[in-house]
Amino acid sequence: MMIKRIRIRTMFIGGCITILFFILLVRIFWVQVVDASFLTEKAKETWSTTVKLDAVRGTIFDRNMNTLAVDAPAYTVAVNPKRIHDLKLEEPIAAKLSEILNKPLPEVLALVTAKKKDGTYYDQREVREEGWKIDQDLADMINTYIDELRDKVGKNADVGIYMMKETKRFYPNDSLASHLLGYTDKQGKAVTGLEAFFDKDLAGTDGSISYDQDRKGYKLPSADEIYKPEKDGKNLVLTLDQNIQHFTEEALKEVYNKYQPISATAIVADPSTMDILATASMPNYNPNKYWETKNQKNFYDHSIKSVYEPGSTFKIITLAAAVQEGLFNPNETYKSGTIKVGGWPIRDHKRGGWGEITFLEGLKRSSNVAFVKLGYERLQKDRLEKYLEDFGFGQKTGMPLFGEQAGLLRLDSNAAVATASFGQGSVAVTPIQQVAGVAAVANGGKLMAPRLVKEIIDPTTNTTTKIEPTMVRQVISPETSRKVGEYLEQVVSDQKIGTGKSAYIEGYRIAGKTGTAQKPKKGGGYEANKYVVSFIGYAPVEDPKLLVYVIIDEPNDQYVGGGSAAGPVFKSIMSQSLRYLGIEPSSKPKQETEDETKSEGKAAKPVVIVPDVLKLKSSEAKEKLTNQGITFDTIGKGSTIVRQVPDAGTPLAQGNRVYLITEDPKNITMPDMKGSSLRDVLEFCSLLDISYTITGEGYVVSQETTKDGDNMHVNFKLEPMKGAPSDPPPK
Repeated sequence: MMIKRIRIRTMFIGGCITILFFILLVRIFWVQVVDASFLTEKAKETWSTTVKLDAVRGTIFDRNMNTLAVDAPAYTVAVNPKRIHDLKLEEPIAAKLSEILNKPLPEVLALVTAKKKDGTYYDQREVREEGWKIDQDLADMINTYIDELRDKVGKNADVGIYMMKETKRFYPNDSLASHLLGYTDKQGKAVTGLEAFFDKDLAGTDGSISYDQDRKGYKLPSADEIYKPEKDGKNLVLTLDQNIQHFTEEALKEVYNKYQPISATAIVADPSTMDILATASMPNYNPNKYWETKNQKNFYDHSIKSVYEPGSTFKIITLAAAVQEGLFNPNETYKSGTIKVGGWPIRDHKRGGWGEITFLEGLKRSSNVAFVKLGYERLQKDRLEKYLEDFGFGQKTGMPLFGEQAGLLRLDSNAAVATASFGQGSVAVTPIQQVAGVAAVANGGKLMAPRLVKEIIDPTTNTTTKIEPTMVRQVISPETSRKVGEYLEQVVSDQKIGTGKSAYIEGYRIAGKTGTAQKPKKGGGYEANKYVVSFIGYAPVEDPKLLVYVIIDEPNDQYVGGGSAAGPVFKSIMSQSLRYLGIEPSSKPKQETEDETKSEGKAAKPVVIVPDVLKLKSSEAKEKLTNQGITFDTIGKGSTIVRQVPDAGTPLAQGNRVYLITEDPKNITMPDMKGSSLRDVLEFCSLLDISYTITGEGYVVSQETTKDGDNMHVNFKLEPMKGAPSDPPPK
């Protein structure tokens, strides 16, 4: 019996052992085969580590390599509630951090006393948002406080406040060019502006390094490394000029504070290349502290996103089209005041008009009637619409920023054609469209795509990608461009009736046009006392280097116009920029000229209007000009005047001359132009349709003429010449 029991127990124990052994075998199989890959990965997580290597975001520079946006050291503040509780310093630490970081005391106190669900204190809590990626100045203040605590608690003691080193995007000039640059948020995500548009270039690619470690976290001596190098972001070199941007923003701030408009916008460009030298909108924001800007309107870039009926600044485009088509005679007269289109009256801004006046006077007075006649009656719908499209209206300019609008161009009725001729009704533009269109008028007729980025530099490969100016199309001829510039110059230079006289700058030839447009209502019609006022112009007329557009949306004074409100802003930006760039005045200042005249015992010569000498005999033309005290040069061997420059009706400043062409330009031999100014070269080659290249600046010191059949090309070399006349004639 006893033996039987022993056998049963032995069999039972043996069976249990067998079962356990079987279970163990199954478990070993499961671990070694079924879960092998999963458990291996878990093990690797224990003994392997991967360290992220952050790429440096590319730097953004202005055209002179001044830094506009760059990655900079930053610090994130963290607290250890457990340690702070042990030291019994909750309240003093919370109070001090609240003071330094400008964070509400209850919120800081909640952080330094934070507990887990089980009631134990946290080991670390970050102080968000105010303590996240702070500048060096704030970091220094907190480090000083940490040292003070250690003086009390013990040298090198853990006081429960930590500074974690990071990087953040930094904009050295704060709000300067904020709409253009945009910003990245605290997570490093590009949100707006160039930061967002060129994010793929700027961001770069993060790298990593992986290796095996022991249980204490130290790298094993024999461990292999897997190294993936980081690739830093590319650097952008902009066309922007930091100083001109500063001039622009200071002038805009002044007018914004004075008139409290919805917005004020200005763009400065080089019309020959459409390089954007400055662009600004008010109100703006500080990208270093974007979270402090509560009004979302401050982030809005009006230069590319806002669409306005441009008003009379748009007359420049209609004028250029009319001149190109031979439909504008400055001396022709018309009846100002009112004109009817389909029974609907269109009036000049002065009720009743100015009577019978010339088209040139209509331009200077900004007569709507004059431009209805030019655009609606003479150019008519098809030609006007084609020119407006060729100048880039109704389509995006290609500005490298997100959110650009295409504007509006819809000439679907007689009234629409008529009102579009003077910039209202069914035409609406963005500021950048207006700048590109007028730049084409200024630069010899070439519509250029706006250029914001000159170069993209890859620091990894040390290579540079240049972005060249891009011509979209030729819209008008260089000759038309020159004529329109001379007409627009009178809008500014005529200090009696010129609507742009407030933009006059002593010594410089300025072409410009004012604009005062009523604001349309949402349901149709126009607001009675709400306006968009503007001014656009370029200088020097003879060789345009700068174009400035200023637009003020709804100033609080309904009686101010483009001339009185936007004109002074234009003048401030233009005058400072011309002098900063070292662009010499076109003529000596009036006071200097008067002083010289008095010292010579001569009376100053007044500005005269160029008479019409076309089709006159050379002798008759010369006599007519001589009698009016006008200096002239005769070019060609013919006996009759076939062309004259400037055109009849153009005011001629003292020291300037008239060129009389007496035969077909193809038959004229290129004269020796040594000692001539750049303006003379441009005018002469333009009127004779001669191809040319210019090297250097100043006055002609040598020239080389080559011919290919009937085509002539001249290479001019210019150098500064001391004692050279301000405007010498061709010889």
